[in-house]
Amino acid sequence: MNVLKRLSIPVRVLYDELTAHRVTPGRVLYLLRTKLRHGWRTAYYRDFVRPQILDTTPFLETDDNSCEIHVLTSAEDWINLLWALRTFYHYSRSRFALCIHDDGSLGETACGHLRRIFPNARLIRRAEADRHIGPLLARYPRCQSFRTNHALALKVFDFAAFLKADRMCLLDSDILFFAHPSALLTLIGDPSVRHNSLNKDWGHGYTIEQDVLQTLLDFELPPLINSGLGLIHRGSIDFDWVEEFLALPGILSHSHQIEQTLIALCSARFGFAMLPPEYDVRLDTPVPGAPSRHYTGPIRHLMYREGIRRLIKDGFLNSLQKHSADGNRAAACSEIPNNPRP
Repeated sequence: MNVLKRLSIPVRVLYDELTAHRVTPGRVLYLLRTKLRHGWRTAYYRDFVRPQILDTTPFLETDDNSCEIHVLTSAEDWINLLWALRTFYHYSRSRFALCIHDDGSLGETACGHLRRIFPNARLIRRAEADRHIGPLLARYPRCQSFRTNHALALKVFDFAAFLKADRMCLLDSDILFFAHPSALLTLIGDPSVRHNSLNKDWGHGYTIEQDVLQTLLDFELPPLINSGLGLIHRGSIDFDWVEEFLALPGILSHSHQIEQTLIALCSARFGFAMLPPEYDVRLDTPVPGAPSRHYTGPIRHLMYREGIRRLIKDGFLNSLQKHSADGNRAAACSEIPNNPRP
């Protein structure tokens, strides 16, 4: 029965993916080629093992308001996000509050899974966010235009606007954790830390070349800031600053790097230090003993073939499913009368 249940989950996910658009022989061929581009092992862990995260117990303990995790997700990566979040909470043993932002593409099925697995988190749908953010950006025309035309702009404006804690943990959906992130948690929990701290990128990731960008600024901008993981302080993403930065020539030249550039600029002006090297984004072999790995675009396939495979071998998924089974048994036992009649 368990085998059939495990099979049914990935089959449903694959069916939803296939039927998201009109099914034609050409589309079937395209999906087949795309899924097998990095080999059968990658396809197995991505399409069969990865959806099994949906069959895990809910995580209820998101009640630590000293820091709030903010994540942006979409119809394309919400299952990856579940892996990022479950591995973070599992290995960190933290209870940070959680806020999930919908980029506007999430369907009801995805929202249902997110709400079931993180029932005490806030899930901000795009329409709700638009109503809330609109008045806040009324006097920032460049910010308004940027947010309207770039989905990733929600990481800049919505994360800051919906933040309830004094500190935010920034987390991308393509990061997996394998051990306790001690250095990151120490930074977050240290009240004397007054600067932002993010992970180091593997290569230049700003929309303007570093040397050109530096000549346009009156503060020092460290190279290679990545906006995937780290500590952000309330007030450090200042909309006045963002409006100013959006006037820089060439700032909008790369749609997938603009939010990272803006977060880097705000952090550098506010005060910044890079996370320790074990959190660096690396395309080659990660640092031995690193607590996490950021599977950025060029190595996204390794998130499945390497990362999820490693977690399966370490028993991560089984532990979540065991807790789910234990919870079901406990719930069943709780229905038995305390003093049954003889």
